[in-house]
Amino acid sequence: MTISDYIALLGGVALFLFGMAFMGENLKKVAGSKLELVLYRLSNTPLRGILLGTGVTAVIQSSSATSVMVVGFVNSGMMKVRQAIGVIMGAILGTSVTGWIVALSTLGGGGNWLSLLSTSTLTGVIAVIGILLRMTGKKRTTIHVGDILLGFAVLMFGMNAMSAAVAPLKESEAFIHALTAFSNPLLGILVGIVFTSVLQSASAAVGILQALAVTGAVTFGVALPIVMGIAVGAAVPVLLSALGAGVAGRRTAFTYLLIDVLGVIIWSILFYGANAIFHFSFLSVVMTAVSIALMNTVFRLATVAVLTPLIAPMERLVCLLIPDRLRQTEDEEDMDRLEERFLQHPALAVEQSRLVTNSMAERAQQNLLEAISLRTTWSERAFDQVEELESLIDRYEDKLGTYLMKITMRSISTEQSEEVSKFLHTISDFERISDHALNIAEAAQEIHQKDLHFSGDAARELNIMETAVTEILGLAVGSFVSGDLQTAARVEPLEEIIDDLCDQLKMHHVERLKRGECTLSQGFVFNDLLTNYERVADHCSNVAVALIELNADSFDTHEYLHDVRQRRDAAFTRYYEEYQAKYAL
Repeated sequence: MTISDYIALLGGVALFLFGMAFMGENLKKVAGSKLELVLYRLSNTPLRGILLGTGVTAVIQSSSATSVMVVGFVNSGMMKVRQAIGVIMGAILGTSVTGWIVALSTLGGGGNWLSLLSTSTLTGVIAVIGILLRMTGKKRTTIHVGDILLGFAVLMFGMNAMSAAVAPLKESEAFIHALTAFSNPLLGILVGIVFTSVLQSASAAVGILQALAVTGAVTFGVALPIVMGIAVGAAVPVLLSALGAGVAGRRTAFTYLLIDVLGVIIWSILFYGANAIFHFSFLSVVMTAVSIALMNTVFRLATVAVLTPLIAPMERLVCLLIPDRLRQTEDEEDMDRLEERFLQHPALAVEQSRLVTNSMAERAQQNLLEAISLRTTWSERAFDQVEELESLIDRYEDKLGTYLMKITMRSISTEQSEEVSKFLHTISDFERISDHALNIAEAAQEIHQKDLHFSGDAARELNIMETAVTEILGLAVGSFVSGDLQTAARVEPLEEIIDDLCDQLKMHHVERLKRGECTLSQGFVFNDLLTNYERVADHCSNVAVALIELNADSFDTHEYLHDVRQRRDAAFTRYYEEYQAKYAL
């Protein structure tokens, strides 16, 4: 081979890899943004997991990508290791689909109409259709289909370029001698492992082996150990992805390697043991792109078929090899949901953000209720819990805010963008509600330390206010978690009632001061409590407005509140009068 042949070979490899990645990415877009969600929701049995893993991998054209996704599922608690093993087996099988796509490059044309089936003609037709769809398509799906066809055309062109570049090697005795050395099983497996580890793609490694088949020097005996090595080498990117994962994530990644290693060991012993006895004559059969694709599929299918009944023992083995660390708290498990791996799959990232934001909202509600109870039932331990929970919610806001901003930098759908906006608008309100919970707890601490006692009227009025605040918080958090717009519409009328209550309670307090029924010390704490309760109601209003306005594809809090208060439609009036009667002093 000349220098130009080497350059052509590298160019062919580059085009092949780019075409495969581009085609897979657009196949995933056409399949829908919720492909990943379907994967983890429907993989609850081994057989279903294998089928789904095979299907998803065939779509995205990468077993590593599917397996890395599954590592993220397990690491975030969305999936158990046993479920993941089935999906990984499916991914290992599904990656062989690319070999059959590559095998299309061997289609040749004869005379007459058969020439239309030649690789060059087929690639050209597909490329023309692809570019027309991309340039004239109005819908996203049409454009993505055009991109799929273009990716396929680039892949085929790259394959042809590789085949043409290595064609002169059929005359090279040194090359043929080197390939013959790979018929040694251990050497062939090692070469396959190293080659795939460098390329980071089993599909690409098989494709290049198919390209070398045009030299006529790749025999069955040479191809089999290399294909086995390629299977093991494909585990490298999955293992690398699990370096920062938890115990469950590392176990899942190791499972990929375990399955392939067991497959290689089992079939090497059986095949080469039988060969030592029967001396198979077909080892010298020259392989083609099609026969290599068939070998790859059969090897992977046989491995999955043999190991499927052993999923439970494999799970126990990886648990033994990678022992548990100290058990995570529920809050740490929550934070683990915000997996960096999911940023490549926005549907998953948004779904996990929703679950964590819901958890943050519920903890903010829990903290406020705990703080309110301290006014009448003081406990040092409960006060410490309020402080700890407030600190935790601060961490929620910090991690969620950072993660949500990373999602916005990805290519996401309009619906996903609206969801992310809702979370970004509301996490600060939940954090502020928790801040006010701490303020209320500190006011309760002052009441306890100074042994303050409110008058009967003041205590009764505070009870009414606290009941109203508890209800508005329940409405805001409940509507946010469930997405219930009808419940969210109840928040603003109750917020107005709470504002009115605050004004009335402050006036009543001034009157009690004049009559000498309350002291200034009591007054300061009383006003602090009212201010915090009013602020909590304001933040509840913000949450409800975000929910309603973003559902209407707009977000202007002031304009919405102004319109609501000006219009006072039948629903608003009905809710307002209901709460007015309920919380009358």
